[in-house]
Amino acid sequence: MDRNTFTGLFLIMIVLAGSFYFFSPSQTEINKEKERIAADSLKKTTKAVTPAATAPTVPAVDSAALKGPFGGNITGTAQTTVLENEQLKLTLTNKGGRILSVVVKDQKTYEGKPVVLFDGDQNKFGLNLNIGGKLVNTNDLYFTPTNNGNSVTMRATYLGNQYVEYVYDLQAKSNNVGFKINLNGMNQVIQNNAINLNWETVLLEQEKSGKKEKEHAAPYYKYVNESPDHLSIAKDEKEDLKEGKIEWFSFKQQFFSAVLLPKEAFEKGDLEVKVSTQPGQIKWYAANMELKFNQLASQSYAMDFYFGTNKFSSLKDQGHEIEKLVDMGYWPLKYINRFVVLPVFKFLEGFGWNYGLIILVLTIMLKVAMSPLTYKSYTSMAKMRILKPEMDEIKAKVGEDNPTLLQQEYLKLYKQVGVNPLGGCLPMLLQLPFVMAFFFFFPNLFELRGESFLWMKDLSTYDDFIKFGFTLPFIGDHLSLMCVLMTISTLIYTYFNNQISGATGQMKYIGYIMPIVFLGVLNSYPSGLNYYYFLANMLTFAQQFLIKSMVDDEKIHRTLQENKTKPAEQKKKSKFQTRLDDYMRQQQKTQIQSKKGK
Repeated sequence: MDRNTFTGLFLIMIVLAGSFYFFSPSQTEINKEKERIAADSLKKTTKAVTPAATAPTVPAVDSAALKGPFGGNITGTAQTTVLENEQLKLTLTNKGGRILSVVVKDQKTYEGKPVVLFDGDQNKFGLNLNIGGKLVNTNDLYFTPTNNGNSVTMRATYLGNQYVEYVYDLQAKSNNVGFKINLNGMNQVIQNNAINLNWETVLLEQEKSGKKEKEHAAPYYKYVNESPDHLSIAKDEKEDLKEGKIEWFSFKQQFFSAVLLPKEAFEKGDLEVKVSTQPGQIKWYAANMELKFNQLASQSYAMDFYFGTNKFSSLKDQGHEIEKLVDMGYWPLKYINRFVVLPVFKFLEGFGWNYGLIILVLTIMLKVAMSPLTYKSYTSMAKMRILKPEMDEIKAKVGEDNPTLLQQEYLKLYKQVGVNPLGGCLPMLLQLPFVMAFFFFFPNLFELRGESFLWMKDLSTYDDFIKFGFTLPFIGDHLSLMCVLMTISTLIYTYFNNQISGATGQMKYIGYIMPIVFLGVLNSYPSGLNYYYFLANMLTFAQQFLIKSMVDDEKIHRTLQENKTKPAEQKKKSKFQTRLDDYMRQQQKTQIQSKKGK
């Protein structure tokens, strides 16, 4: 955004704020308008209602409808039935024969309340049946429940022995709920060769930061023989799923999910998500899935619900690649996280240590594994620092008016001493994917949820060491102590890195900008992530001091000078030097052609 655009937007905001302030009605005017509207409404109501109709009325149900199809299920009284085991508590309602609420046991919200995935009438579940050209939604019917211990049967009778039946089965120590739809004798009345399964729900807020929770929530789905995909995490979206049969779909939030997995894939369907603006709510999800109806006298559809955590191992046990609900990042970051970082983390977890200690050991192991690259980067930067006086002499001799010639002279010097100017950057670039991989790993790691370390009460969210009570641009409504420590350590690391590389001018100060940017970006990220970056910086300091004691600058200088005296044929060319020779020959050829042209 340029300066003029910013100034224009700022002035527009001032004008809008001023107009709201100066032209908004006073409280007295508002009260008078309310009284006028109420009086007008009362007059209209008085004219429209006859004396015999003043008593409150209840919508009447057609007596013929009560004797017709689903007549015994059109009206009723809502009743609940509970299915419960060590992992879940399901509350079923006879209104729609559906699951009214799901409580994930042994899990608490950030406020210490039970984790309720969804609850109440905002959760809708049922079949849309085309009967006699009329659409019947079973969510509106009152079913008759039968409790069979670890299973509950809900039945809505159409006529005689024709009925729609739902069977819910919850086995011990399981997060899976068996679900079966039985249609008996309905082939005589259901039109079309497909019926629609509709599920709508609002997932409730569980974590400290509702904003971050929304950033990790989306409906997921998987076509048969394809990898899982998801809808937008940032905006409202609806998508028609017509590219193939649908193996499963999920209503996912940051650390918990509700998954519906049919035994036989859905024919097609659509998914929709809307970001909720209501307090305590994350997003509204809706799914409409098509079930093939074969017009059989008795037809069943078997499925499984999964209600539980987004712990990678728990999801992997479900099969069908459901573990990919855990966002491990983009390629190649997801492979680094899944096949390197996660196995090492699980190995360390087996010792029963505190998760803060596990992150420390994990960081040490990574730094040790990367130490050869760190050593090479340090020595390459040391060579460039030692060469800097000679480069300054070349710059003073050639001047800055001819950058092409200056660059050629620099390249000649690099070739003479056998130095790769990119030698300090390449090892750091090779380490960068591992640094970025943790950016996805820790915010999606269920194991850190609710785990404390030092002053950090929950490593899966930010530690608001300072609460402002108001929101600041760029920073937010709090300041995370671990994020501040990470930023300070990064600034110190940048300072020492500049000393090693001998950076001057603009390059010397550019490195200080990114840590300040990271302060704003990472302030609301998990303290476990900032803790890892802080440890990585501190361990890098330790590595550099150790390497510095091992590296002799005078010896490096002697080696560089000796390289100048060696004949070209005795120098072993690296790939960089080969490319450098080719580049210099091309530059010389270009200059010769340019002179001939003149």
